[in-house]
Amino acid sequence: MARVSLLTRIFSLNVAIFVLAGLALALTPATVSAEIAWREAIVLALVLAGTLAVSFFALRWAFAPLRRLTEAMETVDLVRPGRRIPVVGSDEEIARLTSAFNAMLDRLERERRESVRRSLAAQEGERLRVARELHDGIGQSLTALLLQIERVARQAPEPLRDQLVDAREATRATLDEVREVARRLRPEALDDLGLANAIAALCQRVAEQSGLPVRRRVDARLGGLSPEAELVIYRVAQEALTNALRHADASAVELELRAGGGEVELVVRDDGKGIDGAVPGAGIAGMHERALLLDGTCDVRTHPEGGTEVRLRIAAGREGAR
Repeated sequence: MARVSLLTRIFSLNVAIFVLAGLALALTPATVSAEIAWREAIVLALVLAGTLAVSFFALRWAFAPLRRLTEAMETVDLVRPGRRIPVVGSDEEIARLTSAFNAMLDRLERERRESVRRSLAAQEGERLRVARELHDGIGQSLTALLLQIERVARQAPEPLRDQLVDAREATRATLDEVREVARRLRPEALDDLGLANAIAALCQRVAEQSGLPVRRRVDARLGGLSPEAELVIYRVAQEALTNALRHADASAVELELRAGGGEVELVVRDDGKGIDGAVPGAGIAGMHERALLLDGTCDVRTHPEGGTEVRLRIAAGREGAR
């Protein structure tokens, strides 16, 4: 029966059920009059109930492989790639359906990964372009304006000098803000100093700007990571720290970046209110997408001891799945 098609199997079961029901009526002394007596009605009801019961259990047995396959399909999550349904049993149709489903998952994950890669590459390229425009265009213009105000202030009379000094300080503050925006758009420290120093600079800058203590532990064994992997780790750390500042109502944040067992793990945890009941936003979705880019995982949850925990795992030394 394992090599018989599902349609033929169900049809054969129905034929067998009707034949058995007919034989039961033909070989038993039960009869049906033109005007059905109550005893005959009871016999008919029992035969019908028995036929339906046999049909139910026979069809349940026939559809059992499909039910098991459906339950396995419901456990698949594209956010956590790599899970496949094992092709087991001797049922040829179910095996073909399972293989087709696994092939579809391979195609979906590959296409999604490529789509994420193109999207993030375009995003990072635009960030770099805007950062350069801010630094080389607006930044230089503000620097020239600052120098001009200082030169005029030295030559201006005393009553006007104080106003020019105020304008100079406002221009300097604006220039610092433009430079800060450019740094957030494209981390220069990551390109120039490496991942460990860039993470340290990020934690220090967050602590200085917000007053929120950020304790960090960075493994000295980090190395051999591709630029793509370093950027993913940095962006996830940046987003996790930003969420802790904006939404967690935390009093302290811990960041740990460690390597071992052929993988790199980033853990950012705060002591705030957690995320139970919160609707995941674009930031959390972006962290998941960046992890998928390297066949990694990014879990965001409320820690059992309180607060929110972001845990990113990627394979060490990966250039990103192709």
